[in-house]
Amino acid sequence: MEDLTGFLESIVFSSEESGFTVGRLKAPRFQDLVTIVGTLPGVQPGEKLSCRGVWKYHPKHGRQFEIASYQMEAPADAVGIEKYLASGLIKGIGPHYAKRIVKKFGEETLDIIDLKVSRLLEIEGIGAKRVQTIRECWEEQKSIRKVMVFLQSHEVRISFAYKIFKTYGEKSIEKVQENPYRLAKEVYGIGFKTADALAKKLGIADDSPLRAQAGIEHTLWELSLQGNTCYPEEKLTTEAAKMLDVSEDLIKSCLESLKKDRHIIREEMDGVFYIWVAPLYASEKGITKEIERLIHSPCSIGSIDQNNAINWAENSLRMTFAECQKEAIKKSFSGCIHIITGGPGTGKSTITKAILRITERLTDKIILAAPTGRAAKRMTEITGKKAFTIHSLLEYDFKKGGFKKNRDYPLNAKLLIVDEASMIDTQLMYALLQAISMGARILLIGDVDQLPSVGPGSVLKDLIASDQVPVTRLDQIFRQGKGSRIITNAHRINKGYFPDIDQKKGSDFAFFQIEDPEDIVKRALELIEKHIPNRTSFHPINDVQVLCPMRKGIIGADNLNHILQQKLNPQHLFISRMGRTFNLQDKVMQTRNNYDKKVYNGDIGRVIHIDHEAQELKVCFDEMSVTYNFNEIDELVLAYAVSIHKYQGSECPCVIIPVHTSHYRMLFRNLLYTGVTRGKKLVILLGTKKALFIAVKTDHAQSRYTGIKNMMLNAFCAF
Repeated sequence: MEDLTGFLESIVFSSEESGFTVGRLKAPRFQDLVTIVGTLPGVQPGEKLSCRGVWKYHPKHGRQFEIASYQMEAPADAVGIEKYLASGLIKGIGPHYAKRIVKKFGEETLDIIDLKVSRLLEIEGIGAKRVQTIRECWEEQKSIRKVMVFLQSHEVRISFAYKIFKTYGEKSIEKVQENPYRLAKEVYGIGFKTADALAKKLGIADDSPLRAQAGIEHTLWELSLQGNTCYPEEKLTTEAAKMLDVSEDLIKSCLESLKKDRHIIREEMDGVFYIWVAPLYASEKGITKEIERLIHSPCSIGSIDQNNAINWAENSLRMTFAECQKEAIKKSFSGCIHIITGGPGTGKSTITKAILRITERLTDKIILAAPTGRAAKRMTEITGKKAFTIHSLLEYDFKKGGFKKNRDYPLNAKLLIVDEASMIDTQLMYALLQAISMGARILLIGDVDQLPSVGPGSVLKDLIASDQVPVTRLDQIFRQGKGSRIITNAHRINKGYFPDIDQKKGSDFAFFQIEDPEDIVKRALELIEKHIPNRTSFHPINDVQVLCPMRKGIIGADNLNHILQQKLNPQHLFISRMGRTFNLQDKVMQTRNNYDKKVYNGDIGRVIHIDHEAQELKVCFDEMSVTYNFNEIDELVLAYAVSIHKYQGSECPCVIIPVHTSHYRMLFRNLLYTGVTRGKKLVILLGTKKALFIAVKTDHAQSRYTGIKNMMLNAFCAF
């Protein structure tokens, strides 16, 4: 880091949205003007800036000083003041009036505007209305400056400071001083550690109840990232006390306070007390009530002769259904909710098409949906009918901060078919069920043996386990799966049998025994760069996906992404921010739901534009272009290699999966099964037989703490 001080001569570019600014600084130790870049909201020509940052070389614009932190001083001389006011900072004062005001008041001008603004009436052409506009704008600018100075004085990064101001506005200081821990919940990108560090600078003690309560909620939300909707009270107490380095007695006391204020919920299940954060408890309880409503509602679609309908569908689709498929179709027409679960090649798509064809004869109010864009696209291809993502179907309301579709404004559908239902997390499922009108029928289709949702909960599994919802399990592999070692090996893995790994020419499933993780990386590169493109029509970026059990380690997604980026898409036009480097045409993944941009956790796209002047990066997701400011790219990660968990619901022509004992903690049967079933035409496993054996035999994958099964049993016991 170096220091640079000077007067801001001009602003070349400034983004109101991101605060990013490109300016020219007149610094005493340099003969020419210095180009400065950084998040500098509100700075104006004429101001004195004291900056800390680093020198960088831009391939197009040359040497630049990238600012990490800065302090501002108002201009002191008449020339600087005139430039400052002429910049357009204050509505009502342009270059014309700036010249007149400074000529009249000289170096006292800013004091006059600040303390005696009515004296501006002495300037010819300035009336009472313009003075009022100037007063209001000046006060607003003072608020912005005050907030930025306060946050920077407590060593809050500029990018965070700007996000905080965008969230709270002129109340930022008040909100932060009142409870800095709210930042971790309400400002994306700021975690508990950052908020905790700020709290300490503000004098909040380590054993403060405010800190302990925030730490408990943070711990619960962190546990929700592992899939838990609730957590045993005793274990939570221990973990929160350890994380905060405080006594368990303090945690217990704060649990009582949080429970009293309904921030958390405490309930007993099977003799153990569990704790929920209120939103997740409301979602699980809500799902239970919505399922009750659906099960006990008469269906608005009239009854049919099921056998005749099935015969008609067989003729229409020119196929003969197996008995288990006929049973699934009959159950789907027997009530308002039905779950169909089964592995690849078991006929889920065939059943979906049959139910769709039959129902189309009864009503045109049919909606198809899936959790992800790719899953919806695949559903459209299979059925020939447009399918929607659940998020787009429910329509996000930016004013209220929730979905527009709900119990009061339901979906206009008599049949809703939802594919990849195992991917739907607790909060999304609750939102979906609320939007189903009375008498409508919902069909949930998914593979319950795959990994559960990325978000908290295991809704499909819990509903099936409760035994209160009609379910059809498909376990017969039909002829479309015969000859495919992907499908047969997927089913072998799912049943706990070692897959067939004998090398067979032309097979769609291959295993390479490799002991050293470094050699796995080399083989993966050879396959992606040479062998696969030479022997198939697969594009090395678009049609090949590396799926990893973990992010860390030599064969983890992070390291493989770094290596694959260098090999498949070397730097030519790139951006480095927040520890991330993206090149033009990089394959990237969205890591959070962003309703404003209409992109969601797990969506994969390609970088199509990088503009250093506008500080913008554009990504194409399934033909939709999405723009990110450079201070928003913490929402993106490289996606040449991704975790198996993140890729569920998606498919790729070719998948490559490292399977090695260095990933021992994540070698579970359902993880391997999910990874293998992501490959459409070719699956390649790289690693050791020992690791493969561990994965196949380890069926006790990390269980999630959830409440739906217990809530369902309690609710239906009343009937």
